[in-house]
Parts: sequence; C-alpha cells; structure tokens
Amino acid sequence: MPSPVPQPSWEHVLKQVARIREETGRVIVGQHAVVEQMLTALLCRGHCLLVGVPGLAKTLLVSTLGKILGLKFQRIQFTPDLMPTDILGSEVLQEAASGGRSFNFVPGPIFANLILADEINRTPPKTQAALLEAMQEKQVTVAGKTRALEEPFLVFATQNPIEHEGTYPLPEAQLDRFFFEIRLDYPTMAEEAEVLARTTGKTVAAAEAVLDASSLMALQEAVVEVPVPDHVTQAILQLTHRSRPAGELADDFIKNYVAWGAGPRASQSLVRAARALALLRGQAAASIEEVKAVAAPVLRHRILPNYNATGDNITVEQIITHLLGKL
Repeated sequence: MPSPVPQPSWEHVLKQVARIREETGRVIVGQHAVVEQMLTALLCRGHCLLVGVPGLAKTLLVSTLGKILGLKFQRIQFTPDLMPTDILGSEVLQEAASGGRSFNFVPGPIFANLILADEINRTPPKTQAALLEAMQEKQVTVAGKTRALEEPFLVFATQNPIEHEGTYPLPEAQLDRFFFEIRLDYPTMAEEAEVLARTTGKTVAAAEAVLDASSLMALQEAVVEVPVPDHVTQAILQLTHRSRPAGELADDFIKNYVAWGAGPRASQSLVRAARALALLRGQAAASIEEVKAVAAPVLRHRILPNYNATGDNITVEQIITHLLGKL
C-alpha cells in the first residue's frame, strides 16, 4: 500500500497558500476571484470549465498555476479531426534492439498532472468522451489494457462562448463532471493598463515554483480536515433542493423558470469547495460566506433554465442570485 501523505501544520498551509497567491500575482493581473476559484478547485481535486472570449489569458492562467505548483503541464488543442488516441496514446509497432518487432505503448499528452483542454467544444463527442472518462476514472484503456494516470490529475477545459458554428456542445450529463464552471470577464481599464506595462516592455514577469506534486497532495488532504458545521451543511442542502422545480422547497420563481435543478453532485461539490475556500482564506471552519462565494461556479452548469426563462431573459446567474437571497 502507498504510504500516507504527511499532513502539514496549519501555519505551514497558510504560508504555502500565501506564496501561491504572491507568485500568481506576479504574472496575472486582476482576476482575483477567478484565481481564487481555480485554487479552490485544485485543492478539491476538481476539474474546471473555463468560459471566456479569446484573449483573457485562460491559457496563461492554467500554465502559470502549473508552474507555481510544480506540476507537469500539457496543453491539448481540440480540433474537429482530433481522435481519442491523439490524447490517450496508442500501441506502436517498433523494432527491438535485439531484432524482431513488438507493440509498445506510446503515452499521449493525457499523462500529465495538469491538462489544458483548449476549446473542448471544438472536437467530436467521441474524443470528448475519451477525455471525460479519464477525468472521471483517473485511468485510460488502450488496446485492452488499463493504465492509471499519475496523481494529482486535473483538467482545465476552455470554451469560447461567442462561437457556435462548427462546435460540439457538451451534454448536460458531461458538464456535471466538471467541479466548477468559471467565467472570465474583460479586465478593467486600470488592470488592462497594467497588462500593457508588464507585457510590452523588455522584460516579462515569470512565476517560480513554490510547491511540487506531493506538496499539493498534502494540501488536498488538509482540505478534508476543515470542519463543516451542521448549519452550513443544512444551508447547502436547502440551496440545492430549492433549485429543483419538482421539489417541495421550490418557490414559484424556480417552478416558472427552471427545467432541471442541481443534483447531489452539486451538494457534494459545495461542501468540498466551502472547505477549500475556508482553507485558502485562513478560516478555521467553513461558513455560509464560503458557500455563497462558491455557489455560482458550482451551480451555473448544473441548473438548466427552461423556455420561460429564455423568453423573459432570465439567466442562470439571476436564478442563482435568487436562490442565494434565501440563505
């Protein structure tokens, strides 16, 4: 059996978190909420879907975090002709030094710690399913043989929300496998001015590694130790059950505008995310404030508005805000 991951002290955890934030800020301008959400997902071993228009530094965000955390990083550009073997790997017939031939497995880019799946909706469902299976099972099967993926294993997938031609949208059931859906917006004028100052001169800031894979796994283990009081658990259950239009707790707004509410995986994700965010913020226990902070990235891809919502211009963000108003 593998030896247990050593538990860091509380002071050591807070020091590591502060160093991660400091190094991230050296490269990434603004996007404080986005960075916090990405770190929360990393501590929860959760995969993320990043949604934003081109040019918002999605790739830079993920690669910078990979470098800071000392993880092996791979970027996969998803295209309509990408096949499952292009990301998983394949058996290749090779000649041995002693003569003769044999099939040897050549691993694909999926064999890394942190994967950036760029424009996941650009590739057909067969290739999407191969990636999502690896995300769920933490293993791949090629030529009848199952191979485990190295821990930690995390996937950050990106989507461009303004282009729909030639895309293959992820089904709702597959979207549910993502821990967070994180939305990126344009920077403020002051932030964009800082971006110009940092990126158009002679020198460009670079982040340094402050952790390694084993240290990150120790932090992930520390998250589980953060207590969640009973009243916080009850608030999470109330939140998810109120989102279900056929449930007893749903009000008229939810019944009128929601087709499908959040399932049990949302409740699990809210508990885990509240714990991780409390750790990032140096709190001794998860609170309602952490639940409110992680509700949008947990719920926005798990609540499906109906046709009434479309007709009345009611967005999923407005539905989540309505639900949070009753916490």
